Amino acid sequence: MTDSQKWLTLTFMLVTGWLIYQLSPVLMPFVFAAMLAYLGDPLADKLEVFKIRSYQLGRTNAVIVVFMAMFLIVSTVIVILVPKIELQISHFLGHLPIYTKWLNEAVIPWLDQHLGLEISLIEGDKIISLLKSHWQKAGGSALAFMGSVSRSGAVLAAWIMNLVLIPVITFYLLRDWDVLVKKVHDLLPRRAAPTAAKLAIETDNVLAAFLRGQFYVMLALGAIYSIGLWLVGLNLALLIGMLAGIVSFVPYLGSIVGITMACIAALLQFQDVMYLIPVSIVFVVGQSLEGMILTPMLVGDKIGLHPVAVMFAVLAGGQLFGFLGVLLALPVASVVMVILRHIHEIYRDSTFYSIEKK
Repeated sequence: MTDSQKWLTLTFMLVTGWLIYQLSPVLMPFVFAAMLAYLGDPLADKLEVFKIRSYQLGRTNAVIVVFMAMFLIVSTVIVILVPKIELQISHFLGHLPIYTKWLNEAVIPWLDQHLGLEISLIEGDKIISLLKSHWQKAGGSALAFMGSVSRSGAVLAAWIMNLVLIPVITFYLLRDWDVLVKKVHDLLPRRAAPTAAKLAIETDNVLAAFLRGQFYVMLALGAIYSIGLWLVGLNLALLIGMLAGIVSFVPYLGSIVGITMACIAALLQFQDVMYLIPVSIVFVVGQSLEGMILTPMLVGDKIGLHPVAVMFAVLAGGQLFGFLGVLLALPVASVVMVILRHIHEIYRDSTFYSIEKK
């Protein structure tokens, strides 16, 4: 690569980054739709060649099946899970005076006697009134915000446009995914095409491990934790279980967050230390299933990103480009990691590395 080509590549990357930053509000539905299409493409590829007697589904019918499955999943989450989580939170807030009374009469005196911690008593009435005032402020702010949105035709139109665009773009991207990939490959310089194809395959392996495999692992762990805590009898089982599943894309973080919240909720609800045992068993079983069954089956032996790299990529993307940066963080980090690995291989094969000092 000549110096002029290097400067041209650098200029292209800088201009692309600047355009992404400037167009981030417009790009949001396209990026979200592209991620959904990427998640659904493997299933669409399998259904595309599926035959019912002598009739083959074809790409369009396969995409329709996958698209309807995605729609049903999202609708189920909104219609069933969200009201149940809201009900669990309301139940917890309704029993808050009982929990604060137990803390004041049992926990705080024990901590003061055995650990010497001077903790002031918790006033449940003040906490409830504080929560109510915040809920009222939040409700008033939400009403004011919705009122301003309803008065601003441009903002309302943008919201509606995004809600309409995401499923439409997802459908067309999912239908033409293989065609788009082939066209991008045909645009590459012939001399660089084999290397670019190799890097693209490695990037797809990393992305598949984190955007496809890890996504299914998160859903499975959320279901396992929620069902396990529900069998224990925890009122906040669904909320804690799903939250632990969502943050489990970083190894052990989901179990740490989940077991901490579940133990606190179990102590407040049952007021018995013995209930910490079944709660701990739920997360031990979940971690065991993840390590022995879920990750090998859904993620496989693909080399993924290091947990530190995942956290840095997400935080850096959010700081630079907002929510769009969070969506783009893992794909960009995967590409960067594959390129760095390729550069490392070139460096190891170079005479600069292998030559010995005389």
